[in-house]
Amino acid sequence: MDERVACLLGRAWQSERPWRVLRTLTELEDRMGGHPGEQRAADFLEDELESLGVEDVTQESFAIPEWTRGETSLLAHVHSRDRERTFEARALPYCPESTVEAPLVDVGYGTPAELDARDVEDAVVVASTATPPKADRFFHRMEKIGYAAARGAVGFVLANHQPGQLPPTGSLRVGDTLPAVGVSYETGEWLRDYAAEGAAVRINVTASVEPGTSQNVCGRFGPETDDAVLLLAHYDAHDVAEGALDNGCGVAVLVAAVEALIEMDLDREVRIALVGCEELGLQGSETLAASVDAADLHAVVNLDGVGRERTLKALTHGSDDVRDLAREVVEQVDHPLSVDALPHPYSDHWPFLRQGVPALQLHSRPDDADGGHWERGWTHTRADTRDKADVRTIREHAMLTTLLGRRLATADVSRVDPAMLQDALADAEPSMRAAGVWPDEWDET
Repeated sequence: MDERVACLLGRAWQSERPWRVLRTLTELEDRMGGHPGEQRAADFLEDELESLGVEDVTQESFAIPEWTRGETSLLAHVHSRDRERTFEARALPYCPESTVEAPLVDVGYGTPAELDARDVEDAVVVASTATPPKADRFFHRMEKIGYAAARGAVGFVLANHQPGQLPPTGSLRVGDTLPAVGVSYETGEWLRDYAAEGAAVRINVTASVEPGTSQNVCGRFGPETDDAVLLLAHYDAHDVAEGALDNGCGVAVLVAAVEALIEMDLDREVRIALVGCEELGLQGSETLAASVDAADLHAVVNLDGVGRERTLKALTHGSDDVRDLAREVVEQVDHPLSVDALPHPYSDHWPFLRQGVPALQLHSRPDDADGGHWERGWTHTRADTRDKADVRTIREHAMLTTLLGRRLATADVSRVDPAMLQDALADAEPSMRAAGVWPDEWDET
C-alpha cells in the first residue's frame, strides 16, 4: 500500500470527526424531510464539508409535499365476545387523514400470493414486516401495501416481526389513499388472534400535507475531469427516532472518507451529495439525478446502511466490474466482505443506476447473520438511537470506503445496460409496479 495512503488511513482510525458528526445529527430533533430538524442537519453538514476543504459547497433546495403526523388510534372489536381493545399504532408517512372501520384479515407476510388467497376487498389487512424465510427475494413494505390496495383493501396494518413493543414506520407514496399504520410485534400477535375470531378494527389518523422544502448539500474536490465519482448518503430520518443507524452512520462514514480522500492524489473528480427526503421516496436523489448529466458520472457510491453492523456488505447492482473491484480491494486488506449482486430500487443509487451509472451501495450485516433476507433491525422504529452505533465499525467502514472510492476513481468501469437491468428485475416487475417504482421509460422499450 502507498505510504501516503497508509498514513491517511491511520489518521482515519484515530479521527474523532465521524462520531462527532453522528452525535450532532442524533441530537437534532426530527430530521423528517421538510421538517426543521432536517434543515438544521443540512446547515451543520454544509459547515462540516467546508471545514474539510470541499469546494463549491451549496445547499440545493427543492419543493416537497411536507407530511406531519397528528394522532393515530387503532381499536379492535371482537363481536363474538363483545370485547374491545385499543392498541398503540403509528401512521406511516403520507398516510392520509382518515377514519376506516372494517373486518380484519390476517395476510401473513403480505406477499401477492397470500393477498390473492384471501378475500381482502373492503377489509383491513394485517401483515408482517418480514419476508418469508424460503422466499427467493425480499418483499418490500411498499409492494405489500400497493398490492393490498389493488386487491381492494381499505386499510393496512404493518406489524413488526421484531419483538420489543416497536411499531415500525416507513413511507407510503405521495398521493396514496389507503390508510396504513405500523404496530408492534406484540400487537400484531393479538390482531392475528382477533382476525381469526372475525374481529373488526377501526383506524383513525389525523395528519397534514402542506407545501414544503427539502435540500441536498453538494460539493466537489479533486481534479476537474470529464467524469466524476459521486459519493452520496441521505441525512434525513424518520420522525419517530434519532436516525442513528438509518442513516446517521452512513453520513458519518461519508464525512470520514472525504477527510481521507481529499488528501490523496486522485485520477478523477469526486462529487459529494448529502441528500434529503430519502425516507419519503428518494425525493432528494431523484431531484439530484434530474439536474445532472448521467454521462458525467463515472460511478455512484451510495452509503446507506454502512457503519451499522460489523461486516461490510457491497451491493453491486448487476455490475460485474463493481463486484470484482469491491472484492479485490477488500481482500487486499484482509477484511470480510459480503457481496450481493442483485439490483434493487429502494435507495438513493436508483435514480442514477437506471440511467446506466454503475452503482455500489455499501451496507452492512451482523457477523452472525445467517445469509437470509435483508433485516431492517432497529431502523424505522423509535429504537434507532445512537447507543446502537459503534465507533469502531464506523471507522473501519470509513477506511474501506476510502479505499473503494480511491479505486473507483482510477478503474475503468463499464456502464450498466438498462436492458440488462430491466431483465435482471423482470421477476420483480409485478411487485415494483405495485410499489410504484417500475420506471415509466421501460414501458416504452
